[in-house]
Amino acid sequence: MAGRAEKVSQWRDLSDEELRQKVRELGEEIFNLRFQLSMGVAKNPSRLSQARRNLARIYTVLRERKG
Repeated sequence: MAGRAEKVSQWRDLSDEELRQKVRELGEEIFNLRFQLSMGVAKNPSRLSQARRNLARIYTVLRERKG
């Protein structure tokens, strides 16, 4: 839990552009991980769910700023 809270606070310190860049990176990583899982060559299958959660957290931070 402490690790997650740290990340969220770190993401809140980043600018919108930096967060959007991270969204692009995570989207690409999720795409690659899904492809690797379908081929059966993924080294760490749990990384997919971690990446999805991190992406959702970043979107949450971006939405908080708009509201």
